[in-house]
Amino acid sequence: MTQDPRAEQHVPVLLERCVQILAPAAQHEGAVILDGTLGLGGHSEALLRACPAARLVGIDRDRHALALARERLAFAGERFVGVHAVYDELPRILDDLGIESLSAVLFDLGVSSMQIDTPERGFSYMADAPLDMRMDDSSGPSAADVVAGHSVRELEQVLRRYGEERYARRIAERIVATRDREPIRTTGQLVEIIRRAVPAKAQHVGGHPAKRTFQALRIEVNAELSVWSRAVTAAIDALGVGGRIAVLSYHSLEDRITKQAFAAGARSSAPIGLPVELPEHAPYLRLLTRGAEEASAQEQATNPRSASVRLRAAERIRPATSTTSTSTTRRATTGDPR
Repeated sequence: MTQDPRAEQHVPVLLERCVQILAPAAQHEGAVILDGTLGLGGHSEALLRACPAARLVGIDRDRHALALARERLAFAGERFVGVHAVYDELPRILDDLGIESLSAVLFDLGVSSMQIDTPERGFSYMADAPLDMRMDDSSGPSAADVVAGHSVRELEQVLRRYGEERYARRIAERIVATRDREPIRTTGQLVEIIRRAVPAKAQHVGGHPAKRTFQALRIEVNAELSVWSRAVTAAIDALGVGGRIAVLSYHSLEDRITKQAFAAGARSSAPIGLPVELPEHAPYLRLLTRGAEEASAQEQATNPRSASVRLRAAERIRPATSTTSTSTTRRATTGDPR
C-alpha cells in the first residue's frame, strides 16, 4: 500500500523528546499507550517502534486523519487501535476497550498540519475555501455558523480571549455589518473583512492580520479549551503508578490549563498547619520538565510549527484516592482559564 504523501511529509514536533520521556514507562508486557491527538500518526509510529511490548490507542476527531494514520500504523497489527472520538471521551473509550490504566499518554494539541494543508477544511487564511474549521467535519457548527450567529459582543469576546486580537471590536463590528448585506461563507470573504477592519500600519506587524481571528474562531468552533480541561483530568486519572503524560501546547491558554492540572497533582493538598501529612494529601504527580520546554533553534528552523510549542510532562507516583486526582485536578482545570 502506498502511503499518503501528507503522512510522509509530516514532521512531528519534539518527536525524540516525547519518545525519550514516554517510552521508559511503556516497556513492560501489558503496557498501554494513549495518543489522544493521533493526527497522521507520526508520534504514535515512533512510540510503537520504541515500545515493542506495548499497545497503543489513538484518538482523533478527524475521520480523514484517522484513516491515514491507520494506513501508516498498519505494521503494528493488533497493537494499534484507532478511535474516532473527541479526546475528552477518554473514560468511555477506555471502558469500552476494557483498559483499566494507561502507561503513557501523549497529547499534541491544536490544529494538525494536515488540516492546515487541506484548504477545503477552511483552517487556512492563505487560500479561499468554505469557512468551516471543524476538526470533525461530520458534525457540529462551522466557523460560518459562528460568524453568522454570534452578536458583536460575543464575537469580540471570542477574538479577545482566544486570539488576543487587539482589534477584536472593530473586526466583530465589520463582520456583523457585512453579514447584514450578504452571508459570510468563505475564508476569503473573512480575510477581506479583517483587512478592512485592521489599520494598515498594524497589518505589517505580528504576521498575517487574519492569524489571530482564525485561531480564535477555530478554538471556539471546536470548544478546544473546555474539551482540554476535561481531557487532561481524565488522562491523569487513567494513569497507572509509574505512568507518564506529555503534553504539547501551542497556545498560552491551553498551556495554562496543563500547567494548573500538573501543579495541582505535584503539590501537597494538606491543610495549612496540619502537623502530619496524611497519605491522601501527598502529591500524586512528579513533574518531569522544569517549566515548559521549547523546541531547539534547529528544530524551529526546519519545522516552523514547532516555534510556539510548549512541552510539559509528569509521572504518576501514587494511586488515586477519593480526595486526590479527580477532585483536585478538576478544580485546577475548570472555570475561566485566563
